[in-house]
Amino acid sequence: MINLKNITLRRGVKVLLDGASVTLNPGEKVGLVGRNGAGKSSLFALLNGNLHEDGGEFFIPSQWRMGQVAQDMPETDQGATDFVVEGDTELNLARIEVAAAEATDDYDRMAHAYMALHDAGEHDAPSRAQALILGLGFKSSELDNPVNSFSGGWRMRLQLARALMCPSDLLLLDEPTNHLDLDALVWLEAWLKKYEGTMVVISHDREFLDAVTNVTLHIDAAKLMRYGGNYSKFEDMRAEQMDLQQSAFSKQQDKIAHLQKFIARFKAKASKAKQAQSRVKALDRMEKIAPLLNEADFTFEFAEPANLPNPMLSMTGVSFGYPAPEGSPPKTPPTVIVRNVSKSVLAGQRIGILGANGQGKSTLVKTVARDLEPLGGEVTEGRGLNIGYFAQQELDVLRPADNPLEHMIHMVKEMTANGKLGGQATREQDLRSFLGNFNFSGDMVKQAVGSMSGGEKARLVLCMLVWQRPNLLLMDEPTNHLDLATREALSMALNEFEGTVMLVSHDRALLRAVCDEFWMVSRGGVEPFDGDLDDYQKYLLDEAKRQREAAKEEAKNQSPKAVAVVAAPVVEPAISPEQLKKWKKALVAVEEKMATLNTEGAALEGKLSTNPHPSVIAETGKRLKLVNQELKTLEEEWLDLTGKLEG
Repeated sequence: MINLKNITLRRGVKVLLDGASVTLNPGEKVGLVGRNGAGKSSLFALLNGNLHEDGGEFFIPSQWRMGQVAQDMPETDQGATDFVVEGDTELNLARIEVAAAEATDDYDRMAHAYMALHDAGEHDAPSRAQALILGLGFKSSELDNPVNSFSGGWRMRLQLARALMCPSDLLLLDEPTNHLDLDALVWLEAWLKKYEGTMVVISHDREFLDAVTNVTLHIDAAKLMRYGGNYSKFEDMRAEQMDLQQSAFSKQQDKIAHLQKFIARFKAKASKAKQAQSRVKALDRMEKIAPLLNEADFTFEFAEPANLPNPMLSMTGVSFGYPAPEGSPPKTPPTVIVRNVSKSVLAGQRIGILGANGQGKSTLVKTVARDLEPLGGEVTEGRGLNIGYFAQQELDVLRPADNPLEHMIHMVKEMTANGKLGGQATREQDLRSFLGNFNFSGDMVKQAVGSMSGGEKARLVLCMLVWQRPNLLLMDEPTNHLDLATREALSMALNEFEGTVMLVSHDRALLRAVCDEFWMVSRGGVEPFDGDLDDYQKYLLDEAKRQREAAKEEAKNQSPKAVAVVAAPVVEPAISPEQLKKWKKALVAVEEKMATLNTEGAALEGKLSTNPHPSVIAETGKRLKLVNQELKTLEEEWLDLTGKLEG
């Protein structure tokens, strides 16, 4: 077990833990929660050995293997599968020992080395790694792409896959869902539910915590408080405690009364649609945990829109996608992702946009936001439409050297030049006051954005968005860098917003609380999704299963000989019949050799399982390694030949 007794932990002059004690038992799944700056990451550093206690006693079993996600951005030309396989530390050590043993004549050492390599899972390591990579949303065609060819978010997914690849008794996960879409998140939840070791996870996604944890560890006032149960259970117990402690404070009662009045008003006009009822339940929960929401030191609201055109916009036969890249040959066609969409967005709608990764959710939102031109059809905007757009990459386009006040002044100048400035106050003091509503006060208004945390940058983007006084909000993954308290503040603000909301998010609690209806972006189209988020989660799991079975069926049907037969009639005339004949002959030879080696490999593995004499194990292991290497070379040759024949 992990035992902390009267622990004191400091970072600089700040005391993060003061006489804190807790016990975590083997196999427990622990959600670590607390305000930003409370010490969650520092406690992780204590657990992984990067930080030592300043006082008290800390014990963790010395034999425990640890897995965690590296926070650095990987820079390597190594293929994705090989990169993830290297996350298996036991396999790496076994490979090193085999190489060292082979350099000697010590048969006993070689025997043990080959057995250890076999026990470490050398035979199925690539397939285990690829299952993780595919589960996290990559395409099968990307399995061997260089790590450097992926964007930052996808490289961090590979770091996560690498951590899951590592055999561990203790798994430490710090915000593992930040770069995931909802489909990858659902897969990760299913994987973690099967994990048999002890897990400690930091996350600001309440539904993720509810799904994968059974203990909640709360850091508050430099103490550790353990709660049995997931995050929702923690909220209930914490809210009860706070209700008892603070029920006399009128400020809290005013806020609770406001929340209750708001919920009652919404219920009175809510439709009976399944999605809307799901939202009512989410708001009921907010009422129940009102004392906990009151603890948040940050709330905000969207101003009433100056006007509400209805419809906000209409789409007729619209196709969404990307134009041909600059420098492409003339007449290069654009990339169409979603086509022939005819829909209207009405005043007051709350639309959640669902769809698996790569189906076009962000492309749809970017086009509505005018960042992309429609590739076909017509988008008609209502008179006075004022779009507020929170983009996934919004934090990346903030100017690192500028401070929050400079960002606000720049935005005012831009809107003035474009004739979009409404009645907002624009004096510097007004802008400072507005920034103060978003916890940018004092020296922070002059702090360079590049030195701020992700959460602070996200708050600045929200501040700029609210100031623009939009009537249509387009939110594309707005919660990636927000803590739980700020997510609750965003949920409240979106619910009280009187305009229209279109929301893409992997935060199911936010989707449940905000959206009355869902659009599904799938297979090149946009259709209403007739169900709630529980139905959608089931759909994602069923779809993943369907794709796995389809891939197996395709692999079964696409036998090498069948490929050759099918490919022959469509060979380009430039390939001579003699060349084609040579390729076919070579393919048959490769297949025969692969079959022979597969048979031999199976026999060698069977021989190892009978615990023979060490000298026999050594020779058998050596031969098995050579067989596997030769099979890998032949597989590459087979792929090359079948590719030529298909071409």
